[in-house]
Amino acid sequence: MRKIPEAAVPIDATARPAANENYLLINAFAPATRPPLVTIAKRIADAGCNIAETRVASIGNEIGVLVLAQGSWDAIAKLETALARLERDDSLRLTQFRTGAKPAQTNLLPYLVEVVAADKPGILFQLAEFFQEHGISVEQLQSMRYRAMQTGADMFSAQITIGIPANTHIAALRDDFLEFCDGQNLDAIMDPVKF
Repeated sequence: MRKIPEAAVPIDATARPAANENYLLINAFAPATRPPLVTIAKRIADAGCNIAETRVASIGNEIGVLVLAQGSWDAIAKLETALARLERDDSLRLTQFRTGAKPAQTNLLPYLVEVVAADKPGILFQLAEFFQEHGISVEQLQSMRYRAMQTGADMFSAQITIGIPANTHIAALRDDFLEFCDGQNLDAIMDPVKF
């Protein structure tokens, strides 16, 4: 039997990160008349990076874009330089920094919480505090204030995707949450996310 020389033995690919596991988190704001998504996406593509995740929101008079770019170390460095030039030359407000990929959390159960209530200061804080005290992560959140069409009352609405640890007793958590909502005069539901 012929022995394979050590130099020819393949190296375990899991021993070191892949070359494209470098991440840049970019937050860009621009007036609604000049949405930044196309501009940011073009710079990412031109640098040789990929978009791992994106969020776009219209908030007030601004459009906000949150992008996680992924690429090789030199491609991310090229993107950082392009974004610095873009911020100087355009009407964008940018924040950027290097980060890592989100670790997989297979022990979290995704649930959707929807809340509607008469608007009052502190509702979002109280909701966030409830989840934090129960060890529940807020994965996504969208909230808004609006006027009810029928009465003109100021209203609050939120849709929150949460991650509940798998060892949590769901019925007990739901009871605690609904009791909390009753105490705050919030109309709410909590259901599993269905994909």
